[in-house]
Amino acid sequence: MLEIFKRQIPETPDISQLHDVKISNESVRTKASRVFRNATRMFKAGVTDRLTSKWPSSPLPADLIIERYQRILVARSREQCANNDYGKQYLRLVHQNIVGPQGILLQAQIKNGSGKLDNKANDAIEMAWIQWGKKSICDIQGKKSWRSIQRACAISAAKDGEFFLRIIRGKDAGQYGFALQMIDSQRCPVHYSEKLKGGNFIRQGIEFNQFGRPIAYYFDASGEEDVQYRYGSANYTRIPAEDVIHGFLDDITGQKRGLPWTATSLFRMKQLAEFEDSAITNARISANKMGFIQWDKDADGPEYDPEEDEILIESQAGEFPVLPQGAQLKEWSPNYPTGEFLPFHKAMLRSMAAGMGVLYNNLASDLEGVNFSSIRQGTLDEREHWKELQQWLIETLIEPVYNAWLEYSLLKGLINKGNVPLKAIDIDRYKNVSWQPRRWAWIDPSSDVSAAEKSKNNMLTSPGALIREQGKDPQTVWAESARDVKAMIDSYIEHGINKDVAEEMVLMSMGKKQTGAVGRPKEEI
Repeated sequence: MLEIFKRQIPETPDISQLHDVKISNESVRTKASRVFRNATRMFKAGVTDRLTSKWPSSPLPADLIIERYQRILVARSREQCANNDYGKQYLRLVHQNIVGPQGILLQAQIKNGSGKLDNKANDAIEMAWIQWGKKSICDIQGKKSWRSIQRACAISAAKDGEFFLRIIRGKDAGQYGFALQMIDSQRCPVHYSEKLKGGNFIRQGIEFNQFGRPIAYYFDASGEEDVQYRYGSANYTRIPAEDVIHGFLDDITGQKRGLPWTATSLFRMKQLAEFEDSAITNARISANKMGFIQWDKDADGPEYDPEEDEILIESQAGEFPVLPQGAQLKEWSPNYPTGEFLPFHKAMLRSMAAGMGVLYNNLASDLEGVNFSSIRQGTLDEREHWKELQQWLIETLIEPVYNAWLEYSLLKGLINKGNVPLKAIDIDRYKNVSWQPRRWAWIDPSSDVSAAEKSKNNMLTSPGALIREQGKDPQTVWAESARDVKAMIDSYIEHGINKDVAEEMVLMSMGKKQTGAVGRPKEEI
């Protein structure tokens, strides 16, 4: 029985007997060659040859990429966004679609002990938040409203790859005691790195603990009094991380600073701009018919002195001027741009739009040749991209600012429900809020409304979700509708109409089915 469970070890053949084993070496080599060729076909990008010799073969860590390329990319991105039409259009699309005309709005969802919405507390927090968001209060310089700060952060992230916002509390922060300060992202020195005691380290202008959590941020300044105005002074002001909001999209694990969202499109954007400038110059030259007079020294006839006798050639319809003996006209007409200009131009713009995550038709302002189905599909895909960036801005900027503002305001007793300040002990309950970013109009209103109505009737969605998809607050819409209905009924009653009839008339005006006097045929009333 024990032999059944013994490990079976194959016998090793005697070396002297190996010559008796007939193995086809040619077959083995053929099979290995076939496997190698198959692997080569599977991973062409992994082959190093003359066609891929300039292609990197060693992965670069995030820190090295940032330190080597970030300042250059930011400088070129700023230049293109300032001078290039498509760069400015991209920034316009960013702040219009991420922030919008109203900004990302607060919708308090605080509930009382019975589980119902505490409308008074919700209204108190929303009103205090709106009041603080005015430019004379929320901005330390008194220049930007809360919506403008959201817009500036979105633009900075797209153009510079990141944004920095400092939270200032106390008497220096104005009448509310809580204000924000925008800081140029390049004032945080990307080249500044240092090892500190206790396991902390400074990398790219940010101090981290041993686990990589930000502890403090360093900004260029010659002194505390010049913190808003100096740049590149090599003197650093240290600001604790709890007072700084740093937002960027990380593409590589371990990335500590952001790269411009235009990074992959900058080369084409610059070259396309130069190409357009050359095409415009060439087109201007082509519009002027030019030519040269060439003299034939061996021609017969009287001598002609170009310095004494001036030749004037005027273009007249149906006339052919006669040149002197020995003079020949050499025409120069650069015919450009040609028919290849527009297809090439569109191809470059499509690549740029793909890198930026926007629709080509929106970036190029080109609606020529599109149909409803294609533009609808492209618009829907692009809106999903904007929704993702909206959520990123909420998580990175909106929620941290609100939580810090709420804590400070409750401790200072600045939020009042009636004449009673809200208690700071309930801060966790007051954090129960939602954020409503901007939404867009329906592409096909008739079809979209019908589809939304069917989804609601089949319980695939809720009325509140449909209202939020339009960028509105359901509670506000229902409250306004209730006030409108009550005002309409009161108006009918004031004009001598029975209350039941007035209610039926209001229902009929709202498209509801009637069951009372208004709904019966005229002869039955």
